[in-house]
Amino acid sequence: MSDEVAAGWVRLRLDLSYDGKDFSGWAKQAEGRRTVQGEIEDALRTVTRSARTHELTVAGRTDAGVHARGQVAHVDVPEELWAEHAEKLLKRLAGRLTRDVRIWRVAEAPAGFNARFSAIWRRYAYRVTDNPGGVDPLLRGHVLWHDWPLDVDAMNEAARRLVGEHDFAAYCKKREGATTIRTLQQFSWQRDDAGIITATVRADAFCHNMVRSLVGALLFVGDGHRPVQWPATVLAAGVRDSAVHVVRPHGLTLEEVGYPADELLAARNVEARNRRSLPLSAGGRDGCC
Repeated sequence: MSDEVAAGWVRLRLDLSYDGKDFSGWAKQAEGRRTVQGEIEDALRTVTRSARTHELTVAGRTDAGVHARGQVAHVDVPEELWAEHAEKLLKRLAGRLTRDVRIWRVAEAPAGFNARFSAIWRRYAYRVTDNPGGVDPLLRGHVLWHDWPLDVDAMNEAARRLVGEHDFAAYCKKREGATTIRTLQQFSWQRDDAGIITATVRADAFCHNMVRSLVGALLFVGDGHRPVQWPATVLAAGVRDSAVHVVRPHGLTLEEVGYPADELLAARNVEARNRRSLPLSAGGRDGCC
């Protein structure tokens, strides 16, 4: 698969955010299901008066109800379309899109840029509170209420044992032909003065339900239902554990996507598509893309 843009076309990078509450996730689905991708593609077609839909490629496909503050996508459009609409495109999209999705920047992407395969990390935040009174009504769409007191120190100790390159099959919803090997670069918890506990989870990529499953396991450690070593034990077992709950989506936000320097984009695209496995001594097995 090449990342070269066809002659006469230009690749645009879009930086955007959305409130996931009323979306059935990012990706286009069956007719009648409202999605972020569908909304943006429809708006782009309308404001540029295009006869066809120009399809978006995104850094991370978020599930229904998940939010994004720092999502990135790209789209290829004819050079003449970009030349005609570049100056006013951002404002016209703002006028067309609903208020729960905003595009903050549209610009020509550097050579070799691919919103998905060029990314070297994605950073998510999951927000939860153990306040006995519940969640601030003004934050209820973005913060989970956990009705047991949480020990953040214990959660951080358990999280440290999961950092690194592992097969996260125990924390992922398996997809046929897809690897569950990921490098978890950061997993930490912090309580702020308002009592909101934020999990910061950063990895080179995530498999389906991975963040919400990891958070679910750590909440059981924090409230004392499971020991600190339990999440790592589940990871090592390599199979889904019915005790690991996938927490609700509304507490999760894609905060930021990281990319290498422009001159490293092409190499990163190749690396991201390579077949991935763990050393046999580490209990790894082959996976694809």
